[in-house]
Amino acid sequence: MKKILFLLVTSVLIAGITQAQGGAVAPAGIKPPFDPGSWSRFTVKGEEFSVLLPTLPAMTTNKGLRNSDQKQQSQRHLKTSLDEVVYSIEVFENPKPRQSLDEFIAEQTLNAEYDPASERRLVIYGVPGKEYSSLDKDSPTVVQFFATEKRLYRFLASGPYVEAQAVRAFFSSIKLGKEAYGIEVSDGPGTQIQAPAYTGEKIYTGREVDVKARLLTKPEPMYTADARKNEISGIVILKVVFAKTGQVTNIRVVAGLPYGLTEQAINAGRQIKFTPAMKDGKPVSMWMQLEYNFSL
Repeated sequence: MKKILFLLVTSVLIAGITQAQGGAVAPAGIKPPFDPGSWSRFTVKGEEFSVLLPTLPAMTTNKGLRNSDQKQQSQRHLKTSLDEVVYSIEVFENPKPRQSLDEFIAEQTLNAEYDPASERRLVIYGVPGKEYSSLDKDSPTVVQFFATEKRLYRFLASGPYVEAQAVRAFFSSIKLGKEAYGIEVSDGPGTQIQAPAYTGEKIYTGREVDVKARLLTKPEPMYTADARKNEISGIVILKVVFAKTGQVTNIRVVAGLPYGLTEQAINAGRQIKFTPAMKDGKPVSMWMQLEYNFSL
């Protein structure tokens, strides 16, 4: 019988964090701060890559036609954003006749303007690749291409802060090969970081407030059919902000589970109703950790 336990505790992992790092606009000319501990490693079941991202990405899987010869190929598109920078990963099946790295790049850059002088050769885990930067100063972009025997990859970051530490961390975290690991992403909308940043608002820890946030309702997540079929059990851990507005924001995955259980936990977390924490007689936002225990 399904048993789902819900635990709500303040996070010791984030006790030292007092400022939101969410998706609001930073003041002009100031690069957003980067908290590497708030990012998680993600992968896709059946694929041989993983990468660090700020939050669970949206993903779509479909079939398409390769431009060069109209061969049918499966395609996956993953995307998320933070601080005006969009991070995307595209994975293409490489059917016979196999495309080379240069053929793949030529096909993917037909309608894009990349500076040929910015070309940089790469090798990650024995897989050859190339990096380019865009010529468009209004929407700067950095993109890396890789080609294996069965897959073609495009990793891209686009936005005003492509030189920021977070973007460099995104690219340097790429792993390719059978040893890649991470939280498994399924097709779905993902989750975006929503809490305000750079506004001067402080996000408190539990020990800093006078009265902690108090739960009113706590919906339970659904156990998916695929997870039941594959006998998956374990704990999904989310780091979130119980905002002073009464909304659950800044949802980030600390530990996830496959077959849609992470997404179910996120959906349940979004629906929590609570009374905000209080500090000096005023409602304030507070960091929290949510744990959803899935067991058969």
